[in-house]
Amino acid sequence: MKKVVILQHRLVHYRTKLFDQLRAACTARGIQLELVHGQASRRELAKKDEGILPWAHRVHNRIFELGERDIIWQSYPSTLRNVALIVVMQESRILSNYPLLLSRLWSRRKVAYWGHGRNFQSDVPTGLRERWKNFLLTRVDWWFAYTKITVELLKQAGYPAARTTCLNNAIDSTSFKADLASWSLQDIEAERARLGIGGETRVGLFCGSLYPDKRLDLLVEATDLIRQRLPDFALIVIGGGPSMAQLRDAAAYRPWMHLLGVRTGREKALYYRMADVILNPGAVGLHVVDAFCSGAVMTTTHTARHGPEVAYLRDGENGVLSGDTAEAYSQAVLAVIQDPIRLQKMKSNALADSERYTLEDMVQRFANGIAAAVHE
Repeated sequence: MKKVVILQHRLVHYRTKLFDQLRAACTARGIQLELVHGQASRRELAKKDEGILPWAHRVHNRIFELGERDIIWQSYPSTLRNVALIVVMQESRILSNYPLLLSRLWSRRKVAYWGHGRNFQSDVPTGLRERWKNFLLTRVDWWFAYTKITVELLKQAGYPAARTTCLNNAIDSTSFKADLASWSLQDIEAERARLGIGGETRVGLFCGSLYPDKRLDLLVEATDLIRQRLPDFALIVIGGGPSMAQLRDAAAYRPWMHLLGVRTGREKALYYRMADVILNPGAVGLHVVDAFCSGAVMTTTHTARHGPEVAYLRDGENGVLSGDTAEAYSQAVLAVIQDPIRLQKMKSNALADSERYTLEDMVQRFANGIAAAVHE
């Protein structure tokens, strides 16, 4: 049985089910999958999102804080020397990746990247870090790409499509769908009444961390314009972060803007059930899958610093990608919420796509790619 190792500098809780299912899928293909992970850095500990897998190999990372950046050296277990493939995250800050990449010059062992292709949130996209990452982009034996956006980057760089697997990055949405289904229409009506939101009022929802890349200034300006055209429109904001004070100041003069703080699990699902549209003019990432699960229409802008999961949005079909001014964004949102037939069609398309971007599909794509890589 061929052996494959995946390296993670730390294990986060939302990936544990992926690795459990992936290990079983690899076993079914005659491949033994091993996971190696280290521990969170001092700064990452605040997120409280570490996961545990009893079968994984936990090693000790050496972490060096360089300004706001963590530089990592991850130990590699001596018991896992004889393997067919090692999958590393495409992160230039993980110094221990470089000897593995260099070993391709003399070793029969293959090395693969799992990643975005580039840093979509970089402040200096043409800077030294990104140029270094681009230099190493094609210097692996296989690529596990997050979405088709990464696949296109690799194609432009001349990397062979035959050695590229598009994973369609996803998380387990089963529990969130159950949380959504657990709320009755009476529950939703009661919460609307508590917030003072009428039964026919169109509701926009912002859900996520509150920080500058989310373009909260544009969110406030655009919702002001929406209210001018649709006076009973309401906005619900769930989440927390460094920009909360900015929204508190805005909400103080806008009684239709409801700041509810952090909500998770079943409680979060209630507000997704209430929403017609998700208002997210800034960076969109994996939470687009939550929008699909609820049937709410994700709306964002073309120019925000999105994660690769923005590839799942089809403008005018399951979501909205507008211009980056408040006028353009508000008009694009209004065009959807003021047209009941169009709104319902887009909601149906979003729900259908929730069955397309699933953890189970990602597992099968990943396992098929691993099998193809080791047997190539």
